[in-house]
Amino acid sequence: MSIEVSNESGIDVSERELVSVAQFVLAAMEVNPAAELSLVLLDTTAMADLHMRWMDLPGPTDVMSFPMDEIEPGGRPDAPEPGPAMLGDIVLCPEFAEDQATRAGHTLGHELALLTVHGVLHLLGYDHAEPAEEKEMFALQKKLLEDWVDDEVAGYRRDRQAERDQRLLDKSRYFDEP
Repeated sequence: MSIEVSNESGIDVSERELVSVAQFVLAAMEVNPAAELSLVLLDTTAMADLHMRWMDLPGPTDVMSFPMDEIEPGGRPDAPEPGPAMLGDIVLCPEFAEDQATRAGHTLGHELALLTVHGVLHLLGYDHAEPAEEKEMFALQKKLLEDWVDDEVAGYRRDRQAERDQRLLDKSRYFDEP
């Protein structure tokens, strides 16, 4: 899975976490592992410009998604096997997201992970224009984010245990020496 990150926002964020959550969601949603995705982080001025140009709405927003290739779940039965696709671009505005994170009582990293999940789901065809769509999308978004956090915590614990095991093995080699 190829995920490019371009941070033009002027705010230092964990690109590793953004890539990790995007990869997790794409894998969980069974997207072809050769799919490509771009994450762009902009300042509020640039985001406000995109928001006006594409949505005809004034001011910045937190996330926008720009799908590239049409994705149809299931596809046609006579269509060839789906191959890699350029899913599109997810544009995030960390400055705007930071204000939302403060109001919600969590970190900017958490907010950006949430917005990345949201953006990926939009690229995969999910929407929240209608109440039923919103309920489905937001429930899936919540579950995917929780599952990613659980996976990150488990990975951290595995890494720490491996470090402890290695230190123990390093110390035990002295028992074999005369």
